[in-house]
Amino acid sequence: MFAVVRTGGKQYRVAAGDKIAVEKLAGEAGDTITLGDVLLAGEGDSLSDAGKVTVSAEIIAQAKSEKVIVFKKRRRHNYRRKNGHRQQMTLLRITDVGTGSAKKAAPKKEAAPKAEAAEKKAPAKKAAPKKAAAKKTEAKK
Repeated sequence: MFAVVRTGGKQYRVAAGDKIAVEKLAGEAGDTITLGDVLLAGEGDSLSDAGKVTVSAEIIAQAKSEKVIVFKKRRRHNYRRKNGHRQQMTLLRITDVGTGSAKKAAPKKEAAPKAEAAEKKAPAKKAAPKKAAAKKTEAKK
């Protein structure tokens, strides 16, 4: 099974066992992460629902990519600047591409208590500014 995932502003076609180099991700070598933004998934010629597919990967190493040389020159002005840059990257080994709806259910449960707490606090904050605004409009008249 294969999947197309988006991470670091780029898209990668991955399958189990593949090794890819992506923009730096949090974690250390040996950690397992889940690439959640799956754009497309399928097996052979048939496509499946990308919303139900999860891609898990293992971090092989945190490294730097090849050096990019930045050279600026303005002719006839004796202006030359040379800089180099090495972008941080993460090497990943794709361990599994498959359906994993149980993993997606857990974050929804965690988000629910936070939403309830915000609702309890919100009415108290909204009530005070309305009274203050009413006093200001009366004072102006």
